[in-house]
Amino acid sequence: MKILMSMVVAALTLPAVTLPAFAAADIERGAYLVRAGGCVACHTDIKGKGPEFAGGFPLKTPYGTFYSPNITPDKETGIGKWTDEDFIRAMREGVGPDGDHYFPTFPYPTYTKMREPDMLAIKNYLFSRKPVKRENKDHDVGAPFSWRFLMGPWKVLNFIEGEFKPDPAKSEQWNRGAYLVDAVAHCGECHTPRNESGAMNISMYMAGTNDGPENKSVPNITPDMETGIGDWDAKDIAHLMKTGLKPDYDDVQGTMEEAVDYGLKYMTDADLMAMAVYLKTIPAIKNRIAKPKK
Repeated sequence: MKILMSMVVAALTLPAVTLPAFAAADIERGAYLVRAGGCVACHTDIKGKGPEFAGGFPLKTPYGTFYSPNITPDKETGIGKWTDEDFIRAMREGVGPDGDHYFPTFPYPTYTKMREPDMLAIKNYLFSRKPVKRENKDHDVGAPFSWRFLMGPWKVLNFIEGEFKPDPAKSEQWNRGAYLVDAVAHCGECHTPRNESGAMNISMYMAGTNDGPENKSVPNITPDMETGIGDWDAKDIAHLMKTGLKPDYDDVQGTMEEAVDYGLKYMTDADLMAMAVYLKTIPAIKNRIAKPKK
């Protein structure tokens, strides 16, 4: 009995339980990855002064206008009921908790490459934010591009699921840059032209397109000397991502301006330089892009 009473007294005098240190660090890392991944700009109706992460951002495409969903932890209109498994499946497979396939305007063909701990860090951060009750808007897209059941066959033809694998022959900096560019920041989703089905044409990786997001032209960022950014050095590329300024002091505009203002500029100088180093090594592709559409 004395032993039992001693255990009870000891339990009652223990200091208050606090969250493990790694939990706060995990949320902080999630906040960083959310910025790097462009979640703020895409899931916030910035022009309409909508609540952060509550969706409603209109993305104009050649197929119609898609509206981003509410990703706040609201249990009715957001993702508050999602489990870790639900979140990972959405990011890795492009499938929602109800089993429906997502349209690839949600860049899961790129996010699939993210590491699972990073996916969960993003979820933990989003779930630490204030829930916002805001219904999702229906997409303004005509048939057949609005037929969600077609996404299954589309994936068979165009989607490769799987986590990023580092190249052991490359440096740690290069691999970090490749992971950020190709898995997190999803630069190729905007800078790579698409085929008739809307999938990225990987043979023209990062070579730019005249039919980018918002139906605007997007520049060639391969190291081609004539039509790309071959005459830029890595510092020029990193500086643009940090400030939005090109080497000639012209500034970026449109969706790239938003990518910088709401995401890239918050990244560390080391990560931006890693991304720049990686981009300097991708194959140079000659592809002249028209001046940005007004």
